[in-house]
Amino acid sequence: MNPTAPARRPTGLRDADGMAVASFVLGLLGLLVFNVVLGPLALALACAALRRGTARRGRARLGLALGAADLLVLAVFMRADHTLSWGF
Repeated sequence: MNPTAPARRPTGLRDADGMAVASFVLGLLGLLVFNVVLGPLALALACAALRRGTARRGRARLGLALGAADLLVLAVFMRADHTLSWGF
């Protein structure tokens, strides 16, 4: 092993960090468009990232909260106009 080579992180942890960031971004986008799809995806990625022990726990928790907010916004607007989607 080369002593000057940078330390490598395990792939599983790097993947979990990516999932945490992806859940945050998808949850944020889901507040504006495609919340019926992006909300549950953000929830699933955030749960998977937290289960795998991500170093970005705060970002994963924000993704979890935003995913739940996506579904809440969808439910409120569906109740208002009785459709499966909503627009501005």
